[in-house]
Amino acid sequence: MSDRPQPQPGILDIAPYVPGKAGAPGSKVIKLSSNESPLGASPKAIAAFASVADHLDIYPEGSSKILRVALGEVHGLDPERIVCGNGSDDLLHLLAQTYLGQGDEAVMNQYGFSVYPIITLATGAKIIMAPEVDYTANVDSLLAAVTERTKMVFLANPNNPTGTYLTSAEVARLHAGLRPDILLVIDSAYAEYVTAADYSVGIELVDAADNVVMVRTFSKMGLAAARIGWMYGPDHVVDAINRIRGPFNVNLPAQLAGAAATRDVEFTERLRQHNARWREWITGQLSSNQLRVVQSQANFILVLFPSPAEAEAAFEALWNAGLIVRQVGTSYGIADGLRISIGSEAAMRGVVEVLKNRVVA
Repeated sequence: MSDRPQPQPGILDIAPYVPGKAGAPGSKVIKLSSNESPLGASPKAIAAFASVADHLDIYPEGSSKILRVALGEVHGLDPERIVCGNGSDDLLHLLAQTYLGQGDEAVMNQYGFSVYPIITLATGAKIIMAPEVDYTANVDSLLAAVTERTKMVFLANPNNPTGTYLTSAEVARLHAGLRPDILLVIDSAYAEYVTAADYSVGIELVDAADNVVMVRTFSKMGLAAARIGWMYGPDHVVDAINRIRGPFNVNLPAQLAGAAATRDVEFTERLRQHNARWREWITGQLSSNQLRVVQSQANFILVLFPSPAEAEAAFEALWNAGLIVRQVGTSYGIADGLRISIGSEAAMRGVVEVLKNRVVA
């Protein structure tokens, strides 16, 4: 008998999520470690958030109807098939809690989002990593990892931290190869930034099948502090998730800000255009004999250095210049890489200046 309460078996074996660093030397610091919006939040979302200041004593409507209606309106979806959460992580946790248990397995790609193993292991299930091909999820590898114990497949598309993606045809092929009792979770957190013509957010698959959900977030489009995520899924999945989610899991300021941001499609387009311009620019500037920039469809790039030591030295050089980027060795096993968010023009030029002075030939 223990002399204090003990966590469930396996909990203390889980490596906790490590966020990007937020501080650096100097008076002026530019954070490029968490894939936040370089243009801030939609002015309409800011105004909506502020409008609630005199009503903080009132519980929000429990189902986030204000936000679900706005999402349905803009994306052409049935609001009844939308569930909102305290960030998309909240919804991912709920999905794992609902559909995974002791003895089950979930499959993900090798460099997939580091939250997937955490939420899987927390249920007592096992996470299976499928090898990638050139930093890109591979459908054949994912399907080969499926066993009779598989209950869920996670696919971040585009992927974090690589920025690579699977085409709509490849995602459809992945789904076609899964048993109907396996839930395919399409995590489209970076959908707003994709410019590839052969990409799909996953709505069509959700509408066509009973075993697909699409998860989205507002964190990358200016509302990271508000913590808002949403899921679109079949009725039976929505029903199950609503049975266990917190009754007031999205606060009222977040609901109103999210609804306003959803409807502010002009601001979202400005974000997309800014990101596409500077993503292309910095990719071209840094690609060289010594550095490889993985082609990205997200609001960040993954830069690969000749060695882990050189990646560490580059991180320190950027850090000392007040430019905070994301090391991806510990969390993702890419010790020779740095993930760099697409920021302002000044930030991108600053990153290029530091790295070119160090290694680019």
